Amino acid sequence: MTEKSRDDALKKRMDHLGIKEEDLIEKFILGSGSGGQKINKTSSCVYLKHIPTGIEVKCQQDRSREMNRFFARRKLCEELEEQAEGIKSKKQQAREKIKRQKRRRSRRSKEKMLAYKKHHSEKKAHRTSTE
Repeated sequence: MTEKSRDDALKKRMDHLGIKEEDLIEKFILGSGSGGQKINKTSSCVYLKHIPTGIEVKCQQDRSREMNRFFARRKLCEELEEQAEGIKSKKQQAREKIKRQKRRRSRRSKEKMLAYKKHHSEKKAHRTSTE
């Protein structure tokens, strides 16, 4: 995908969602993380705030400021779509899945599981030959 077609597609998506450039506050802030001295000197991290909804987005995926501007706007579109459609993001779904997995078992299901394990171990114990 060329740069122009990529930008046009993003512009269409923003128009569809009703995001106007004048509704955005854009700041360039110092980046952080790995990258050494260069990343600590340049303001390539993009901060966007959509005034009507109050959604804030920070983006520092690339070294170039222009690419980060594109990624930040795309991220803002994704968050607005999630909010409008009530769909949970993949990140949120993954978080909830982990939460369910870590949740403590109910007493009944724990008893049931332990009973099954005991039954299985008894079955295995009968397999050994008694010589």
